[in-house]
Amino acid sequence: MEDESPVEQAAPEVEARVRASFELQGLMRHLGARLSRISPGHVQIVLPSRPEITQQHGYIHAGATSAIADSAGGYAALTLFPETADVLTVEYKINLLAPATGDHLEAEGTVVKAGRTLTVCRLEVFGVTGAQRELIATGQQTLICLR
Repeated sequence: MEDESPVEQAAPEVEARVRASFELQGLMRHLGARLSRISPGHVQIVLPSRPEITQQHGYIHAGATSAIADSAGGYAALTLFPETADVLTVEYKINLLAPATGDHLEAEGTVVKAGRTLTVCRLEVFGVTGAQRELIATGQQTLICLR
């Protein structure tokens, strides 16, 4: 059974901090990625499909898929960090489950365990075409809170 409770929004100051940091990421800008949802412990990033981010078979490149997954997890962690802290990825692993196809990709980072120093996130990337949403990648990530 799916949880149909409304998604909690991040506090305005947290959302502003996440958006300001995201705007500094040249790779996300280069890929054309954008933040679409920010809530405590959860961030979603959308990446429109376009020829510049595909590989030789026409699928969205695994590097682009992995990059938005990494950023979604990092920003999910940042939503729970102290105001003066920053975030860095310590490690992540991603499993590519299906070719990355669709009108766009949606990467979701969700905090599994927030710690004082290290935080662990679940990463999921979906290929979306119209109303159809297919899981194409899943992973896990460890992040460090820089104070």
